[in-house]
Amino acid sequence: MKERSLDQHRAEAALKCIRQVEQMPDRTVQAEYLSYSKALPATILQNGLGQAMAALLAASKNNERNPHHLLYRHLEGWLCRDQEEAPYAKKKDLMEAIINHEQANYLCAQAEAQAFLSWLKKFASAYLKGS
Repeated sequence: MKERSLDQHRAEAALKCIRQVEQMPDRTVQAEYLSYSKALPATILQNGLGQAMAALLAASKNNERNPHHLLYRHLEGWLCRDQEEAPYAKKKDLMEAIINHEQANYLCAQAEAQAFLSWLKKFASAYLKGS
């Protein structure tokens, strides 16, 4: 059996994230998550990964059911996963990792976030209910 590509792993992880949101009974959460996941790549390009993630955290008000919080946690889960090719491998807190690592890690994480969001947006558009 052939080894799966990194892009296949991204797709698998993104689909799991969307399935989690899809199971939430509040359709407003789904609609807002869909909207935010579509807008986030441009926000990262304009402001950088750190600023975009800080904005998600601020908007979430530390509410785990808030779509901003879910999106932040989904990106954190991918960028800080327990695989050595992850930009912030085995780190528990994305903001701490962004603040405490070299610029090379940051640029890698920013590119990886965009690649992951490409899948996340596609699956969100396919499976989540709009408003």
